[in-house]
Amino acid sequence: MRGGRFGADLDRAMRDLNASVDFDWRLFAEDIRGSQAWAEALRAAGLLSEGEADRIREGLRSIEEDILAGRFQFSRDQEDIHMNVEAALVERIGPAGEKLHTGRSRNDQVATDLRLFVKAASKSAAVEAAGLIAELAAAARRELEVVVPEYTHLQRAQPVLLAHHFLAYVEMLIRDRGRFLHARDAADVCPLGSGACAGNQFGIDRELLRQKLGFRELSRNSMDAVSDRDFVADYLYAAAMLMVHLSRLAEDLILWSSAEFGLVRLDDAVTTGSSMLPQKRNPDAAELARGKAGRVVGCLVGLLTVLKGLPLTYNKDLQEDKEGLFDAVDTLKAVLPVMRLLVKTLRVDRSRAAALLKGGYLEALGVADYLTRAGLPFREAHRVAGAAVRRAEALGVGLPELPLSEYKALSPKFGPDLHQAIRLEGALARNDVPGGTAPARVRAEVARLVREFPPFAEGPPGPQD
Repeated sequence: MRGGRFGADLDRAMRDLNASVDFDWRLFAEDIRGSQAWAEALRAAGLLSEGEADRIREGLRSIEEDILAGRFQFSRDQEDIHMNVEAALVERIGPAGEKLHTGRSRNDQVATDLRLFVKAASKSAAVEAAGLIAELAAAARRELEVVVPEYTHLQRAQPVLLAHHFLAYVEMLIRDRGRFLHARDAADVCPLGSGACAGNQFGIDRELLRQKLGFRELSRNSMDAVSDRDFVADYLYAAAMLMVHLSRLAEDLILWSSAEFGLVRLDDAVTTGSSMLPQKRNPDAAELARGKAGRVVGCLVGLLTVLKGLPLTYNKDLQEDKEGLFDAVDTLKAVLPVMRLLVKTLRVDRSRAAALLKGGYLEALGVADYLTRAGLPFREAHRVAGAAVRRAEALGVGLPELPLSEYKALSPKFGPDLHQAIRLEGALARNDVPGGTAPARVRAEVARLVREFPPFAEGPPGPQD
């Protein structure tokens, strides 16, 4: 590749810094697929004979077989996956292999490989996200009758159905799935034929390349085509947001599985023991998901930092686009199946859920609402309800046990139906609006989601829209 331009070899330290084959070998399938399409385009343009194109295709096929079988020896002296494959091809089929790179640059070659990789990774992540949505919807259906205190500022706020809480994470994951589908679409543009930066000088049929490689459309500007990594950032943003949401879910489950909450029990399959303390059941699956969120966020920030100062067009800085991407892909592949299992196998302690409803004065808003319906301005009703909480605290009772006489001392608007009106069941039913926690609304939403996201039978299906 250095050709006749250089009078000396690379310094060994520079060779090691420059080489990327230690990580970009993972693009071998995409690279071979792109080279097969390129050989077909060269043949169609009259730059390869039919026999040469056949030898190239057969040579590439044999290289892929050897890589898959673990027989292929990657060399740092060839820098990257592209040159490793090309060097092996020339060694196997001779001069025909030297023609393969006609009119092609590693700039449009790697952009093509990376887009194919991101398309597949985005589809896979969208499918895995759908699987976790299905498990959360199934958990919501199992726990439709369970009422728990919902928290703001980690203080008890209002009663909600536990199913409603699970469905909040479903909404996050539906957005995540949409972001991965957007990343797939963003990657679905064929840059091959853009050359180093100016296009192709041999009249290559780019539409043929697009069709052979299954891209939705062609890139419209050769300079942008070789330097664009927005689609990688799109994937990493989707991955980072997904991991942030999984981290929040993990935090809830870690708190809920503690003795202090005791609301859920995590299965033995997703918990670990202690090397010292025999009694421990550590929520390591959830903790690892929470911890790895920072890792994926770092991958996104790393790429954005690389991209922010690059002049057009291709710069070697873009070699840094891959390790973070691969790491994020691997992290999602590791975390998502375990999170599905965690949600599928968790068990709710319903008696503990009922106990958590006692205390915390969850009926306070019901008291204020009662007065509002009786004609008191809400701000005044809010003040009276707060005074009722203070009085109940002083007497050491809950709001349902506070005598009516105490309420009447605070406002003449209180009547004998008060205690019935502030029952938690009524509070749930009153939230009967789209998106509310009223049981009928939640049941309908669960039924819809179970229809739209059926659980995986034996692992996730293949990538799909």
